[in-house]
Amino acid sequence: MARIRIPSTIVILFVTVQTGFLLFMYARYSSFMPQSEEKPSQVHILILSSWRSGSSFVGQLFSQHPNVFYLMEPAWHVWVKMYQNSAQVLHMAVRDLVRSVFLCDMSVFDAYMPWKRNLSDLFQWAVSRALCSAPACDSFQRTDITSEMACKTLCGRYPFSKVEEACKTYSHVVIKEVRFFDLKVLYPLLNDPSLNLKIIHLVRDPRAVVKSREQSVKALARDNGIVLSTNGTKVEDSKYKVMQEICRSHVQIYETATLKPPNFLKDRYLMIRFEDLVRDPLSEISEMYKFADLTLTPTLKNWIYNITHGQGPGKKKEAFKITSRDAVNVSQAWRNVLSFQKIKKIQEVCKGAINMLGYQLVDSEKEQRDLSFDLVLPRRQNQFSWSSFNPKH
Repeated sequence: MARIRIPSTIVILFVTVQTGFLLFMYARYSSFMPQSEEKPSQVHILILSSWRSGSSFVGQLFSQHPNVFYLMEPAWHVWVKMYQNSAQVLHMAVRDLVRSVFLCDMSVFDAYMPWKRNLSDLFQWAVSRALCSAPACDSFQRTDITSEMACKTLCGRYPFSKVEEACKTYSHVVIKEVRFFDLKVLYPLLNDPSLNLKIIHLVRDPRAVVKSREQSVKALARDNGIVLSTNGTKVEDSKYKVMQEICRSHVQIYETATLKPPNFLKDRYLMIRFEDLVRDPLSEISEMYKFADLTLTPTLKNWIYNITHGQGPGKKKEAFKITSRDAVNVSQAWRNVLSFQKIKKIQEVCKGAINMLGYQLVDSEKEQRDLSFDLVLPRRQNQFSWSSFNPKH
């Protein structure tokens, strides 16, 4: 049988033409495909804190920004549904829910909420400006400063599907969460290529936290039980066992992020003290916004001034609400309200956190009551700087 010999030059020419044709078709096909790389990817911000630490206030600083989709403590739904488990056991479920919310996949709530649901079925939905304005609700504009009460009145009956629809229209997705006690649990999210995650770690003087928690004893009882692994039994924290766990977690998170941290945390962790925030709001907020790639607008500046320069420390019934208060006095109220005996117990269980986070211990009731004696150390004494970090590996 005769064989036909094809010169190698013709083979090369054929392969070259074929390759060129395939590249041409790919380029033509690609031109009709959405160019996702040309669009700015969403920025994901996790405000990591604990109960009664000013995190709702910080959450509002982001929520009211017109470029931010914000949710307050979505993992509340996990803890309510699975309250007989411990906080450590629930870490994985909380992390998975947070990841899904960052990716605007709200089907994750199917396991925790009624099948037929509205916006109002989502925990603290009305504190999210994004859920009170288009496309979630037509009653407000994105540039409006919204109030929880007005939002509840006008937007609660919109379908839950609006949550996902709205989320996808924002450049920034911000979640405030108080149900993480170990930074390493978040490592998979920090390494997830589909996320652009940054962490703002908000801390507050443990003594001030206790004073605030005493205004919300019943509301915190179930969460206390989960923290202390009581198999669903509600607990009052009269012996400060929960505070001890909270303080321990802040130390763990801060140490993990600042003492020989992994390379992937570089420029993705920021620790903020509530006391610094209320003393110099615009400076601290500007720092947080810069970290989050956001711009402080004139409208937000005016709102921030008003919200931090109200009258009085706030009433007990306002424990979970953002109202106009004298923020500096709020941060120091514990010094006049708590007994020195209580202060000694709190300092005993939270001494490590108090020292590490830059607060001053008091040795007497006289020091406690003397408001001229500053108990918040200058930031330069405890501030971590990435510029001083030189990884060995």
